[in-house]
Amino acid sequence: MKVNTILNKQNIKNAFFVILGCLLSAIGVNMFLVNAKLFSGGLSGMAILIQYALKVPAGYTVLLANIPLLSLSYRKLNKRFTIYSMIGTVSLSLFLVMTKSLSSIITVHDALLISVYGGVLMGAGAGLAYSNHGSEGGMNIIVMLIKKKCDSFDVGQLGFIVNCVIVFLGMLLNGITIALYTLMSMYIAAFVTDKIIRGLSRKKVLLIITDKEEEVCEYITNSKHRGATILKGNALTGKERKVIYCIVHVSKLPEFKYSVQKIDEDALISIIDASEVDGRGFNSNIL
Repeated sequence: MKVNTILNKQNIKNAFFVILGCLLSAIGVNMFLVNAKLFSGGLSGMAILIQYALKVPAGYTVLLANIPLLSLSYRKLNKRFTIYSMIGTVSLSLFLVMTKSLSSIITVHDALLISVYGGVLMGAGAGLAYSNHGSEGGMNIIVMLIKKKCDSFDVGQLGFIVNCVIVFLGMLLNGITIALYTLMSMYIAAFVTDKIIRGLSRKKVLLIITDKEEEVCEYITNSKHRGATILKGNALTGKERKVIYCIVHVSKLPEFKYSVQKIDEDALISIIDASEVDGRGFNSNIL
């Protein structure tokens, strides 16, 4: 594979956000969860339990335990997800070691606050990694294997179910109070993960009725927003009308509306939420 193909803008962007997500998760673990003696989900949760018991830094455990899981990902999932997950695994392991001292920064002793903020950071980190076709490794790979078989579940929901096993083990070591706080933190992380995944890929369906459909279609094509389809319809008066159907990323919507109304100030634009868009020019699959 050519170097310029590997180091294209999209691949660099995906790798950057996977690494950023791992940094957020590591901060969430060491600054908040470890501070309150809570534990995380997945391999990082098991690594934290080992850190509590044997004083072995969680980063080393995470790195070693991920080797067989990455091999499984390559065989059962795909190369792109495995490569980005490998980047995520190494990044999370390094960041867990590098941010270990952050546990002494927070002096708040409210376990509820720590659970909330730790969960938000970990959920945001996992969501960023998933949204960029990677993961933080560990149980996230198991989650994606299950997701491939049962697509009706959200990634965050699956992760929460899998991680309940870690909560049970932690309850045996640290008691039920810590386990319940951890369970709440995991639920928040799962919720934020799903919100991040959906939010970064939100699309809108636009139905545009205008007398200047040619100019509007030309704008859509030339501005490289997306393609458009012209649908034929009839008004109640019997007059034939053309309706422009197109799909736009939510971040482009304000600019798109302004430009269409600039072309035809009488244009009618109906905007509908698209729960999922997949196909030519769109890829909603995080694998």
